[in-house]
Amino acid sequence: MEKTPKGMRLHIGIFGRRNVGKSSFLNSLTRQQVSIVSEIAGTTTDPVEKPMELLPIGPVLFIDTAGIDDVGALGEMRVRGTEKIFGRTDVAVIVADAAEWGEFEEKLVVEFRERNVPVIVLLNKSDISKPSAEIVARLQNEKIPFVLSIASEGKGMLEFREELIKNVPEDFLAAGTIAGDLVPPGEMAILVVPIDLEAPRGRLILPQVQTIRDLLDNDSFCLVVKERELRNALESLKRPPALVVTDSQAFLKVAGDTPDSIPLTSFSILFARYKGDLETFVEGAMAIERLRPGDKVLVAEACSHHPIGEDIGRVKIPRWLTQFVGGKLDFEHIQGHDFPEDISPYKLIVHCGSCVFNKRALLSRILKCRKLSVPITNYGVAIAYSLGIFERALSPFPGALEAYLKKTKNGKIQ
Repeated sequence: MEKTPKGMRLHIGIFGRRNVGKSSFLNSLTRQQVSIVSEIAGTTTDPVEKPMELLPIGPVLFIDTAGIDDVGALGEMRVRGTEKIFGRTDVAVIVADAAEWGEFEEKLVVEFRERNVPVIVLLNKSDISKPSAEIVARLQNEKIPFVLSIASEGKGMLEFREELIKNVPEDFLAAGTIAGDLVPPGEMAILVVPIDLEAPRGRLILPQVQTIRDLLDNDSFCLVVKERELRNALESLKRPPALVVTDSQAFLKVAGDTPDSIPLTSFSILFARYKGDLETFVEGAMAIERLRPGDKVLVAEACSHHPIGEDIGRVKIPRWLTQFVGGKLDFEHIQGHDFPEDISPYKLIVHCGSCVFNKRALLSRILKCRKLSVPITNYGVAIAYSLGIFERALSPFPGALEAYLKKTKNGKIQ
């Protein structure tokens, strides 16, 4: 369970002012010394992550954050670090002094309500003081669950677990499938896995592994080949596969070797649907038509691998988009959880498959792009569009394909 990828864990963010007991709460709940506890306000500086198994929920990731009321130049940097956690929080825990509820706590409630994130309030240090009738009435009227606790003594942890179980988002409990709905039980998918300089020695990359597991969980099976062996593999089968999935970098060769009668897509497009919003990414890819030389394009990667050789995000996608546009574009690259505060200068954002992100993190970025009318797409969708095989790559997804066709006429976007 400790090896479950972060992207598949329920992200539980712990927020509040300095010295209200956030770190004590995390240590008591996990029964481990995860965060440093001190009487000095502001002890927690950078977010502290603790993965664990919390039954009956399963794999979770607790994130302890710096005080939202931190002050000074360094304090402001810590607060910005805390605010970055908002976008990937599935359940928010607001820790407050039992007798104190004010501007900071209200802002946190509003922030997470706007994001449609469940909130649980921990009224801590209840041995020293009790919450006022006004605070209790406020929480009850807003239907915000709360727990009285003495985190330093481990009191209130059982009650918190019960509230957490009640407030796990439905979309986490009923997580969708990566490819299982596209390959009926007893049928086969062929997974095309190029082995290049960036392929990790001795193992497959995470999206490939997760797709294999997803197919097995849905009582399907798969054949894994390199792009050069695909044609022979297809010819050796007694009946065609239900689906061919390729690494997006090999799209053109795989499309050429796969008969039109067999649905074809890429791992990245599967994850565009699984982790994000495929129709939004399809619409974003159409913005490639509007790109002009000199336009700014942001390429965003969730992981922080060291790029070598023909890196897909730094070399191949810029090359394909530049060829499509017919002139040089201004590319910028970011990695990890860094994301620009101001995205308005970008004419397009191209995001990776986000296999290491939880779904909430990617959806938060999509929402920000929507609010500012900045087109966003993902690697596989952008590659398919720029290489001229868009409809073929969307063929397994009738809804997304129909949305695209409605916006085109005679092959041109209206």
